[in-house]
Amino acid sequence: MEFVINPDGSMSPKESGQEQTPGQAQGPQQSMNGAASAPEPGIVVDPSSAEGLDAKPVGGPSGGMGGDLVMESDTQNFMQDVIEASKNVPVIVDFWAPWCGPCKQLGPVLEKLVREAGGTVKMVKINVDENQQLAAQMRIQSIPAVYAFKDGQPVDGFMGAMPESQLKGFIEKLTGGAKGSLDTILDQADAELADGDPLQALALYGEAQQQSPDNERAVAGMIRAAVAAGETDTARDMIEGLPEAWKMKGTIAAAINAFQLDEETEDSGDLAELQQKVDADPADLQARFDLALALYAAKRNEAAIDELLEIVRRKKDWNDGAAREQLIKIFDALGPTHELTTSGRRRLSSVLFS
Repeated sequence: MEFVINPDGSMSPKESGQEQTPGQAQGPQQSMNGAASAPEPGIVVDPSSAEGLDAKPVGGPSGGMGGDLVMESDTQNFMQDVIEASKNVPVIVDFWAPWCGPCKQLGPVLEKLVREAGGTVKMVKINVDENQQLAAQMRIQSIPAVYAFKDGQPVDGFMGAMPESQLKGFIEKLTGGAKGSLDTILDQADAELADGDPLQALALYGEAQQQSPDNERAVAGMIRAAVAAGETDTARDMIEGLPEAWKMKGTIAAAINAFQLDEETEDSGDLAELQQKVDADPADLQARFDLALALYAAKRNEAAIDELLEIVRRKKDWNDGAAREQLIKIFDALGPTHELTTSGRRRLSSVLFS
């Protein structure tokens, strides 16, 4: 969405007749006329909240407001907090009101993403009830209404609530895809984990989670790093301390699967004996399954995948699909981009649909 400066100094969308891009589509809205040292390993959540979707994270700068990255402003300070500030870093302005339902959906997600952007963008919240003159000047007719400012000028915007994926795209477009401090820390943590230094990775993931308590990548990374470091009790405490709703989030659920798989294969039996048993009777699928667990425990991931795929090939529904379920856990443990995961998923699909 493009904007123009009106003769009276107000701003309004440019009427170009062009359709909005998918990232700027209007969502639910409400009419204005309607009523660092490494932290101790541990995931930061609010112990006073009931478990489930309403559980709130705690921690982070300035009580979760992201320091000066997210702030309240008003008509008097708009020029300084938005126009002047946007000459140094892009500023997103969220026009909202306490009675606006869609505002309650949009605001927290937008704040979270701004915090995670780590200084590449800032956010200013304007309560339209308390700043009616400014809302009128900006020609705000429904809320939530979001304007993006850069170099002292409005450059983008949208009205209504948006899904998180589109909000990410909105911010990435505004910042030119620049990485903030949080992404930098998480990338470094991923590299340390991949390079075989899980304790350093755990410290970095913990630092990231302190900055953004509800960051799924940081939470999942802490669990994975603890497992890789052999800190089983630490990983278990982290998982047990999570609200149930968090345990179902994709990346976190995958990390939990990796932990469970590690525990399942801990006492998997003697590898040589199991191999001999399978060689003696290739049709013994239980022995082959046990061999796969032992191979995984021995860090022979490709061989473990081969044995489980062979079980699926011989009998797809053996033991209520136990081999297929174990394969999914291994893929989750290795991560979606691992070459064994991508090749293993292709091979599994080929076997299942052959």
